[in-house]
Amino acid sequence: MRECAAAPFPAACATSCDARWRPHDLLRLRRLDSCAEEPAWVRDAFERAPYGVVRRALAAEGFVSIGVRGAQRAQRYGTWVHADDIVSAVSPESLAQTQPDAGRDALPSFVALISLQRDPSGPLARFVWGPTGSTGFELATHMPTVSESSDLDLLIRVPDRLALNVASALLEQLRTLSTRTGVRIDAQLETPAGGVALAEWAAGKARVLARHASGPRLIADPWASVAQDGTT
Repeated sequence: MRECAAAPFPAACATSCDARWRPHDLLRLRRLDSCAEEPAWVRDAFERAPYGVVRRALAAEGFVSIGVRGAQRAQRYGTWVHADDIVSAVSPESLAQTQPDAGRDALPSFVALISLQRDPSGPLARFVWGPTGSTGFELATHMPTVSESSDLDLLIRVPDRLALNVASALLEQLRTLSTRTGVRIDAQLETPAGGVALAEWAAGKARVLARHASGPRLIADPWASVAQDGTT
């Protein structure tokens, strides 16, 4: 997160994450408390689309860590909201078959998404998945967010070990689609240890970067490490 508010609670109280909401869920909010140090664009962005995306950061009980999106790529702001101010939540997988608004389907990221949606035996058929980033945000909020240069960001839920050969085949299929549609496709695996880039896991690296609310860490196996130390 490029800019972040000061936590509205003592740092020692930031010990958990509310399991009702997961990273990349989009939360519709009743209000967003203002902070003296917040960027000028935040109020306008929230008035246009009163949503925040759940981010990987610990919070005190009763709070949820979110990010606010601005109109420009560089406008990202991390903060916390009261759980009582959450009206509803939209998960990435609930958007997997959602269609873009009229006149928006020719944008490259939507072209790639629609291709995935229309192929029942395609690369993601065996997975629970959904769009995140600007594509997911626009589908959930109906606010024009996607541009000609937007990537297609995907979240793929993999609670059980993903074999390297399966990961490699999935990555190759997505790269083929990327080449055909002219849009970069960035797929993240949601594992028990946190978010792991599909490209890193498929490469068979000795250790991969797992992004977790308690901080990123390099681990050999995003599934075995959880079984061993109980981390969630």
